[in-house]
Amino acid sequence: MDWKNDYRLANLEEKLEDGSVRCHLSPRKCRIKEGEVGFCGVRGNRDGRLVTYTFGKGVHITEEVIETEAIFHYAPGSRILSLGNIGCNLNCHYCQNWKTSQYKFVENKDVHEMTPQGIVDMALRHNIGTLSWTYNDPVVWHEFVIETAKLARKAGLTNLYKSACFITKEALHELLPHIDIFSLSLKSMDETYYRKLTTGWLQPVLEAAKQIYDAGKHLEISNLMITDISDNEESALRIAKWILKDLGPEVPLHLVRFHPEYRMQNTIRTPIDRLQKARAVAQKEGLKYVYLGNVPDENDASSFCGNCQEPLVKRFGLDAKIKALDSEGRCNACGENSHFNLGNKLPSKPDTINTLTPDGLKTSSYNWRGDIISVHVQAKNTGDTPATIFYRPQSNGQPNWKTVTLEAQESYRFILTKSQPSEIGLEIAWAPSIESNLYEVFDRAHFPTVPIAEGIAEDDRVALPKFEGKQFPDRMKSKLAKALS
Repeated sequence: MDWKNDYRLANLEEKLEDGSVRCHLSPRKCRIKEGEVGFCGVRGNRDGRLVTYTFGKGVHITEEVIETEAIFHYAPGSRILSLGNIGCNLNCHYCQNWKTSQYKFVENKDVHEMTPQGIVDMALRHNIGTLSWTYNDPVVWHEFVIETAKLARKAGLTNLYKSACFITKEALHELLPHIDIFSLSLKSMDETYYRKLTTGWLQPVLEAAKQIYDAGKHLEISNLMITDISDNEESALRIAKWILKDLGPEVPLHLVRFHPEYRMQNTIRTPIDRLQKARAVAQKEGLKYVYLGNVPDENDASSFCGNCQEPLVKRFGLDAKIKALDSEGRCNACGENSHFNLGNKLPSKPDTINTLTPDGLKTSSYNWRGDIISVHVQAKNTGDTPATIFYRPQSNGQPNWKTVTLEAQESYRFILTKSQPSEIGLEIAWAPSIESNLYEVFDRAHFPTVPIAEGIAEDDRVALPKFEGKQFPDRMKSKLAKALS
């Protein structure tokens, strides 16, 4: 589809005397001349009015789990419907979703049409209780998010907003009544970092976090620790001090492992020992819950009671199992308030079968490699009747097959992830009427656009497609690292 052809009026418009408009969604407050677009590339000026070009347009809807969004203390293990759009009001040099966040690189094949009611119907059909606004950044999808979130609320669904929250107070005021859960991606506590690496600035983000917290919303903070730039103890200390001062010690902090991407490919994934040292500093400062993201080790991702150390939620990768929480989010062993909200529904489990009759089914397998422990399965049922996909881990014994059933002509994408160290890969089978592709997921916030059938990256470090443009200079990285340490 050519996503640039149609548009609708946008919120937060200021008309100017010369026919320009000012957009009050982002702190940039772009002044946009007739026929042009703002920094994000997806909001513009048509006939002297502020318009959005992406209402009902985004990347493929995807079923994931809530841990994908750096949310550990709300309905652990529950399934979500992830919704991502195109364009962004930031341009981070390390963006893992640059192919869709930066509008000039967007290809029509990656853009899909959707409606608010269609999204809600899909969530209900697949027994999913939460819509997650995610991937590039939902700020520039403002009108579509609000309209869909309102419908979702009426249907008994919750709304999760994963964002860098580079947003104006007035825009956040419009959004807040419709969102239940916020996962805020704080890039750094340093203004120079924001200006040099994200093209944004810090203060609006801090103000947004405070506005969200004061509104009583469920809030968790994540920080991507960039190798040799921000993966240090001082960075973690500054974030911890801010959370304690402006928010509260119960707000979870996720220190997230980085993978090389976009304009910062000439480096390595964040060393895990640096993340662990940063975590220890944040805990010592007084934060109650500090987790490591994109690190599958149980000790770094599981939740423990702060009073008696009882394991409350066991996690490996994106797999989470509640062990010792009561319905009020308290420790079953000692009664300590562990600041969990179990949501309206406990995690639902997919249907399973013991054995599979292979006659007529297509089959495939995938082996985990390196740090890649998740894949997206994108499938379309081309038939006129419902059809089913079957999957199970390759591991010891004969685990049951889990199932996903697609309606006639339904297109659906869902995540499969390694759930324990002994698993070596996946087995997948599907009905003849289903067309299916696999996509490797390099990061829990990564939305891949190149299927395995079209090629795989040479290693587990930089995903396809690789950005072929100018890289962030090493001398600038060194200079920035010194300024931040």
